[in-house]
Amino acid sequence: MQIVSENRAFGGRQLVLRHPSAACGGCEMTLGLFLPEEARAGPVPVLWYLSGLTCTHENAMVKAGAQGWAARHGLALVFPDTSPRGDGVADDAAYDLGQGAGFYVDATEAPWAPHFGMWSYLAEELPGRLFEAFPLDPAAQAITGHSMGGHGALTLAMAQPGRFRSVSAFAPICNPTGADWGRKQLAAYLGLDESTWARHDASLMMAERGFEGPVLIDQGASDQFLANLRPETLATAMAARRQPGAFRMQEGYDHSYFFVSSFMEEHVIFHATALWG
Repeated sequence: MQIVSENRAFGGRQLVLRHPSAACGGCEMTLGLFLPEEARAGPVPVLWYLSGLTCTHENAMVKAGAQGWAARHGLALVFPDTSPRGDGVADDAAYDLGQGAGFYVDATEAPWAPHFGMWSYLAEELPGRLFEAFPLDPAAQAITGHSMGGHGALTLAMAQPGRFRSVSAFAPICNPTGADWGRKQLAAYLGLDESTWARHDASLMMAERGFEGPVLIDQGASDQFLANLRPETLATAMAARRQPGAFRMQEGYDHSYFFVSSFMEEHVIFHATALWG
C-alpha cells in the first residue's frame, strides 16, 4: 500500500493510503487509517466506518470527530471509500448511483459489474491487505457507518458471523428493498430479480438471522430523509427477535455530520466495550 499522507493526531497517526484493487477491477482505491499510539507496541482492535452517499474516505475522517475518542480507547479506525472511481469507471448523472454510491454490493449488471465489487472489497480484499501491512488485530473487529454506510455496516456484520464483535449505525438505510434509496440501486447493480436483493436489506436480515453481538442504532427524529431510511422497519425487526442492543430516536437531529459527531463518543465507547471486553 502507498502512504499518500500522514498526520500526527491524538498521539497516533492518521494515514491516507492508496492501492490497486482486484475486487474493483484494478481501480486505485483510497482510504483513511488511524492508528492509535498503542499500535507502536503491537496489534490493536479495529473499528470500521462506512460512509454514505456522495462521500469519499475523507468525509468521516475529517468531520466525524472519531480519532480523539478512538485514541482514548486504543482503537484503530478504517475509513474506506464508498465506490470505485476513475475515468474508466461507470458513472451516472444522479448523485445516488455510480461513483460515490456503491451501496456495498458486488454488481452483476452492466455497466457496473467490471468495477463495482464493494462487497468483496470490504469483506475480503481490504481486510487482508490491512492486516498484512499494519498492526491490527483481526480477532477484534467492530463496524459502524452512516446512511448508506449504516446499511453496509449492518449487512456486512450480519452476513459474516464471527467477524465483528459489535455493530452500530447512524441513520442507516434500513429497508432498501422497500425505499427509493435502494430499489433504484439494487435493480441497477443486481438486476430485476428481487430475490437477490434480500441479503442487502438490514431489516430483512435482522428478521431472518439477527446479529450475534450487541447493536446500537441512532436515528435523528428530524432527519429529512426518514421516508427513504425507513427506520421503523429495523426497529420492528430488532424488537421481534429480541435483538440485544438499542434503537434510539434522537429528538431534533437531522442527517448531517453534526448529528454523527454528536453521538460518536457513545458509539466508540460502545464498540470499545465489546472489543476490549
